[in-house]
Amino acid sequence: MRGVWLALAWAALAMPARGEAGAAAGPVFEVDYSNPGLSPSHWVLTLYPDGSGHFWSEQGSVAGDAARGAGLGGGQDVAQGIEAPNVDRDIRVSAEFAGRVFETARQHKLFSSGCESHMKVAFQGWKKLSYSGPDGAGGCAFNYSKDREIQALGDSLVAVATAILEGARLEVLLQHDRLGLDRETEYLVEAAGDGRVQQIGTIRGILERLAEDPEVMERVRKRARVLLAQGKG
Repeated sequence: MRGVWLALAWAALAMPARGEAGAAAGPVFEVDYSNPGLSPSHWVLTLYPDGSGHFWSEQGSVAGDAARGAGLGGGQDVAQGIEAPNVDRDIRVSAEFAGRVFETARQHKLFSSGCESHMKVAFQGWKKLSYSGPDGAGGCAFNYSKDREIQALGDSLVAVATAILEGARLEVLLQHDRLGLDRETEYLVEAAGDGRVQQIGTIRGILERLAEDPEVMERVRKRARVLLAQGKG
């Protein structure tokens, strides 16, 4: 019996931490986003240099069209009031995108000089950026940053989160409201085209299901194929 417990203990030690195997051994970047006026009101995106990572979100108390219209999701109405469920899953962005994230962190001295502009601008949600690795650790939080690179980084990270949440919403619609897929995929194609949604490859699984499902509208299947093609870039 003792041998069995020892084997289980060693197996537990060998299991990777959150994210893909081996990723946690190197530098880690994280963005913690919160906005009580949106649903979800809180999400955390963790990334590693190879593009692997993890996404977690929880719904807020605000739901429906007002929640989506306030910012995250680009103002698209919620199909039949269906919200994205809570998300807790491993994800993967392109190595190029991850490289830009980590390079921005290093160029800005691991965010040690602060990010917030303290300007009177519309509330966009608090974005807490943090970096930790062999070369040090640091972080900052901001609603809006005067530094163009940091503001652009925040916008890009929100756009990635939007893609992941849209993917979760598509999964719910496929199961409960196939007609709602028409409006949702129309929005997704539009948002991917203007940058509100980035890293479409993070939701490749649900897009492949839509593209191959003969029971959904043909135009939904066509949009899914268009998005899949974009995600290869």
